[in-house]
Amino acid sequence: MSRGRNHLAFTSVRTEGGLLPSETLARIAAGDKDLPGLKAADYHLDKSERIGEAVNRSWSRLLGAWKSFKDELEKLPAADFATGLTRDRWLLPLFSELGYGRLPRSTTTELDGRSFPISHFWHHSPIHLLGCRIQLDRRARGVAGAAQASPHGLVQDFLNRSDDHLWGFVSNGFQLRVLRDHHSLTQQAFVEFDLQAIMEGEQYSDFLLLWMICHQSRVEGARPAECLLEQWFVQSAEEGVRALDALREGVEKAIEHLGAGFLRHPANDALRQALRSGELSAQDYYRELLRLIYRFIFLLVTEDRGLLLVGDDEAAKRRYLEHYSMRRLRELADRARPGRHGDLWHGTRVAMSCLELGCVGLALPALGSLLWRAETCRRLTDCELGNRDLLMAMQRLCFIRRDQRRLPVSWRNMGAEELGSIYEALLELHPTMNLDALAAGAGAGAAFSFDTAAGHERKTTGSYYTPTSLVDCLLDTALDPVIERAAAQLDPESALLALKACDPACGSGHFLIAAAR
Repeated sequence: MSRGRNHLAFTSVRTEGGLLPSETLARIAAGDKDLPGLKAADYHLDKSERIGEAVNRSWSRLLGAWKSFKDELEKLPAADFATGLTRDRWLLPLFSELGYGRLPRSTTTELDGRSFPISHFWHHSPIHLLGCRIQLDRRARGVAGAAQASPHGLVQDFLNRSDDHLWGFVSNGFQLRVLRDHHSLTQQAFVEFDLQAIMEGEQYSDFLLLWMICHQSRVEGARPAECLLEQWFVQSAEEGVRALDALREGVEKAIEHLGAGFLRHPANDALRQALRSGELSAQDYYRELLRLIYRFIFLLVTEDRGLLLVGDDEAAKRRYLEHYSMRRLRELADRARPGRHGDLWHGTRVAMSCLELGCVGLALPALGSLLWRAETCRRLTDCELGNRDLLMAMQRLCFIRRDQRRLPVSWRNMGAEELGSIYEALLELHPTMNLDALAAGAGAGAAFSFDTAAGHERKTTGSYYTPTSLVDCLLDTALDPVIERAAAQLDPESALLALKACDPACGSGHFLIAAAR
């Protein structure tokens, strides 16, 4: 989750795998008193010194260091990984400003019979610094600390294997990632700062967040589990459980608003008659509403991750974002008082109809799946829906309430586990309708609501979501033996690359993604 319409926009910061969610980042930057360790003294500053003053001094010095580093980088041959230059002229000054002093070089660390050539350590924290021409997620042949595994993978594997190290950092000078012990194979977990964008775009607010999260005081402590990063992680995880409960409730309420909205619109006599006569059952009506909600969620996630639009036509992309997108509906739901018109639903129908075969004019791809076929939501797409009901549904989808505050949902950072939890909860709901109450002018909940019927829809459709814990167990028992046999062949690389994994009921691809990783 992240803050509302006036929240800090961290354009050069991303968080993956729920390590520190967007809401926690915003609270850190805002100095939220309910989070521990955000006073000046907690950063080892003098009583008369403020955090902002210390960050300003570091910012001024590092702007000069960055310019000097970039000037020298241009003089190096393109084939040079720039490791020495990146460390000496940029990353070591950066970590010095973050309170670590001048980090000494580390020797190769041995653990569980494996070598970990991590460049630097500070007490319990590995700090792996590489050249700016080395990618964090790819191996680089012949480069110490990137040859046997990607730099990210090297640090992550070390944290996973070591009982004495919990949090670490990896950077190539252009990106800086904060990592934690994280055993899941289904997704990575990190907070990443785009150093190049921050420094060249002079994005001070993002640098402030970097300073507050990566400062030496965040990882100090007699035991790794006592450090402030871990305290923030534990607190955000506990709050995340409550937020997920609130999000599931919000999705349920969004369906109620849509369900009642379609039923009460004056133009939808055919829908009401089909339900009264039994031609359309309440359960089939609910299935169409579910597919509509799945479409909304798909668009929210892909839009926020920048994965939906295709091609190089910037005008087409702008046309979609400004007139047809979920982002536009979310902004309207946050601030507008909707009227009784239905133009927003008309625009939404246009966008959804384009996603089966694609639309060059809106930069939309041809997805061609069952979800986007016209017949899967035929009843609803033939109906009308008022702006008020659509925006009320979007409000419940995109915002949750906590402690009298309305917080936006960060669909960008929603993982397979959270989406699966929502999906599973929806399958346990059984719709109830009261068309007479609707005619009498009752509220949405009286006309269309839910009872819980645990397992009903799952038993009839065979639909289940496999949580990460079971996926990991399946990998251990089914995939590991196959990998071990392949690795024992005369040509293990070819044998490994020849392996194939089949998941006939792949759903979200949870197992296949983990198998690939």
